Amino acid sequence: MRIFRLIKIISVSIRFGLYEFALDHERARPLRTVLDALLLKRRYKTPRAVRLRKALEALGPIFVKFGQVLSTRRDLLPTDIADELAMLQDQVPPFPVEAVLATLQRVYGRPVDDVFVRFERVPVASASVAQVHLAELPDGTEVAVKVLRPGIASIIANDLALLNAAASLIERQWAEGRRLRPQAVIAEFAKHLENELDLVREAANASQLRRNFEGSPLLMVPEVYWDYCAQDVMVMQRMRGIPVNQVTTLHEQGVDIPRLARAGVEIFFTQVFRDGFFHADMHPGNILVTPQGRYIALDFGIMGTLTEVDKHYLAQNFLGFFRRDYHRVALAHIESGWAPADTRIDEFESAIRAVCEPVFDRPLKDISFGRVLLRLFQTSRRFNVEVQPQLVLLQKTLLNVEGLGRQLDPNLDLWTTAKPFLERWMSEQVGWRGLVRRIQDEAPTWTVVLPQLPRLFHQALKAQAPRTDLTALLTLKERRQTNRLLGIIAVLLAAIAGAIAAAVLHNLP
Repeated sequence: MRIFRLIKIISVSIRFGLYEFALDHERARPLRTVLDALLLKRRYKTPRAVRLRKALEALGPIFVKFGQVLSTRRDLLPTDIADELAMLQDQVPPFPVEAVLATLQRVYGRPVDDVFVRFERVPVASASVAQVHLAELPDGTEVAVKVLRPGIASIIANDLALLNAAASLIERQWAEGRRLRPQAVIAEFAKHLENELDLVREAANASQLRRNFEGSPLLMVPEVYWDYCAQDVMVMQRMRGIPVNQVTTLHEQGVDIPRLARAGVEIFFTQVFRDGFFHADMHPGNILVTPQGRYIALDFGIMGTLTEVDKHYLAQNFLGFFRRDYHRVALAHIESGWAPADTRIDEFESAIRAVCEPVFDRPLKDISFGRVLLRLFQTSRRFNVEVQPQLVLLQKTLLNVEGLGRQLDPNLDLWTTAKPFLERWMSEQVGWRGLVRRIQDEAPTWTVVLPQLPRLFHQALKAQAPRTDLTALLTLKERRQTNRLLGIIAVLLAAIAGAIAAAVLHNLP
């Protein structure tokens, strides 16, 4: 199957003339001349941007997602290609409604019209992995019904296998391959793609994000109706809003665009640093805006997670960049193990400064994070910094946020917007608030463990003591005194822990 998939990728590339993109560089012109001769100088009447979009659609979901990411980077793409790739966000050709009805019949065990009062046969949105139909529940609730594309799992599996084979070849043949860890990166990407194929998992992601932002004036998340959900079907609250990239319509509705752009940055950093759980597919097709200027999130198949260690070092790096403290950035990389322990901090600091210093005090319209990240990547290669697979989704999402911010407000100052949030978060983590929070979290464990300390210490001493009766008699008095002292200490610690816990709980709102 994989060889057939590879043949299809090659044939689609030739059919739509994609080799023109890859071989457009002057050094590759001789190879392009050879291909033109072999293909009898095939001429394409369709514009190149349309051919690229259709080729990505023909190649399937992984390639569509690649196009979705590219579509947000108008600073890196020609206008015609960016406009055409934007159609991939929610205008992928739908699959037949007969397949939708068959899936629903199989899931519910009865005809779709017996499940819903109304079910619209024409999809309202069609994406790479699934499509959405509007419907109405028996109680009158308007819902959106998401249904997986038939056979999508096998297509994704074959594409991932090809990517993994290519990554393995890169690691073996290219000196930089081992440092970049492409197989680990693809494994991380594969994990999230596989999650997209389970709509129950996506529904759980939506529920979690909804709880995280319950009552938030910035972000709305649809409610999930669990009684109607299955692995192939997800039913959620219908949301009404304006696509975030329709800036003219947002202006006409009276939405404060600069405020909306700042809110988007705050939502992103809140998800990353407060929750460690973030929407990792934030292209414009998944984001709506209400006339009141409130974001609506859709499509929760790809969500990123971060550990406390990841969040801490990310915050250290962001704050270091925002404060222009490049020594702190270099030190954080070494302490986290991202850079080798023997790295010269002063040299690493100087290299980071050369990349980042030119972009400060400039509006977002004059800054390309894509180019900054590329230069940081080149710098990290010199210092053998390892790619962190768990952060690949975060990097992708940061580029999405930049693309959205650029469309909404080119004058948005990302540094000024994000810096106070990160400083507040760091204060809550390492200041007295963080201490109180950690004491509150650990107090229940202390009250259980501390009374057990005398017995645990006694068992440890007993296990370490020599086994002769003479030694046991000689040390019995010392052990009794030790146990008595440990008991007193344990009682005191338990009392202190209980008092702290009580004080913390009493001060909770």
